[in-house]
Amino acid sequence: MDTSNTPPATATPPVEDQRVWKAGRLEPMPIRKLPDAPPSVHILGPTVFLVALGVGMGESYMWPRLVLLFGPEIRWLFLIGVTLQAVVMLEMARYAMATGESIFSGAARVFKPLMWFFFIVAIAVYIWPGHLSAGAAAFEEITGIPWVVTAIAGLILVGVVFTLAKVIYNLLENVLSLLIGALVLGTAVVAAMVGSWGDVVTTISGMFSFGYLPPEAMSAAWFPVIVGACAFAGPSGMQQMWYTLHLRDSGAGMGVHQPKIRGLRHAGEEEERPNRGFMFDTEDPAEMAKWKGWRRWVTFDALLLFWGITMLVTISFTVIAQAAVRIDPAVRTAIQGDDREVALTAMSNAVSSAGSSVLGVVFLGFIALIGLNATLGLFDSFSRGQADMTYNFIPGAKKLGMSKLYAVFLWGVIIFGILILLFGPADGPSGILDTLAFLSTFAMGAYCVTLLLVNNRMLPKPIRPRWWSNLIIGFGAVFYLGMLFYSLFAYGVVVG
Repeated sequence: MDTSNTPPATATPPVEDQRVWKAGRLEPMPIRKLPDAPPSVHILGPTVFLVALGVGMGESYMWPRLVLLFGPEIRWLFLIGVTLQAVVMLEMARYAMATGESIFSGAARVFKPLMWFFFIVAIAVYIWPGHLSAGAAAFEEITGIPWVVTAIAGLILVGVVFTLAKVIYNLLENVLSLLIGALVLGTAVVAAMVGSWGDVVTTISGMFSFGYLPPEAMSAAWFPVIVGACAFAGPSGMQQMWYTLHLRDSGAGMGVHQPKIRGLRHAGEEEERPNRGFMFDTEDPAEMAKWKGWRRWVTFDALLLFWGITMLVTISFTVIAQAAVRIDPAVRTAIQGDDREVALTAMSNAVSSAGSSVLGVVFLGFIALIGLNATLGLFDSFSRGQADMTYNFIPGAKKLGMSKLYAVFLWGVIIFGILILLFGPADGPSGILDTLAFLSTFAMGAYCVTLLLVNNRMLPKPIRPRWWSNLIIGFGAVFYLGMLFYSLFAYGVVVG
């Protein structure tokens, strides 16, 4: 038989390559194989970014201050906030691991203006260098170097490091893992040295006093502060959304089919990037078994690494604050005020008096470390998120490539930050700050609504969220937006 005109078997693509999953009005997702899930129990992973972003001024300052003002019973709101964020993390991961797309692309599949809302909010909230001030001020207490100098040096250092990195995700995961490890162990040791078991017991037991709100808390002076603290119980603003980009770049789930973002120096090595994500065959039992393995992997991240580490750090700082007040009652007055620098210095002095001056220096070092964590995590995440939306949805942007777009946004936010530090008020005008705080908390309520729409409309039925998960995310939307608008209409103010 003449078979010369018969195409070879390899010329016919596998059946699965021809199938697609249609989601929204954007390009359908080709069906691909889901990679095998790693072991559920692990140490490093994309969650280190959320921990680095989440362990900030909320855990080290805002919640300890509320405990000293209203008692440890106020911490029931922290428990709700951080637990809610753990569920949000799991639902953000659901879409990212199932498709290899960011939640921003998911939002665009639902309604493109929804994605552009987050693009604008990110610029409005995260281009201001205010988050650097606490860490830089703490470093000034240790070294005497003016905080503005340290902040500018930190901005430039971040830019240089990310520009030279071959694969940015790998570098950032390793650096943040070391910093977070030092922070968790260090604060726990200091808390053990200066605190008492009574401080630990009241800090933990207060988390279960559900419904406790003293009359002073329901005032124009303090209710907005409580709203802000609830938003800062873990990563705030858009940080959970950026987590989907870190999952993709780590190769989690279908992210394995997406190329990695490289530093500007290595931008020429960037692989070709597809216009859309991918979907696995949810009717294949073998693929669904792998999917369940990935869900176990990210659930371990959410419960132990994220929820557990965030809880441990805030307990340590709250114990330190309670011990500081017991040693030096004048600290309470400092912490009641709005001057974070004075309050942190007072806490450092009180910690020193409990042991030695070395402990006070170590305490300030942890605050400086928190500032560094936030700078590394926020600047990378902001640049990654804006580059992702620009690359996929602005015509002509693909010519630059993802790595170059990342560098444009990174150095743009760094240069803006330096100009503000040199020529403008360090934290921006107070009126702008109120607006930014409002947008940050509003974004959290908005991303809960977005999650419900994306996961329940854009994913195949077998991998959509359970009813209880939807209920919790819906509660999150009411929790953030309800308290925010109550504060606005009842007191005429937003987040304090």
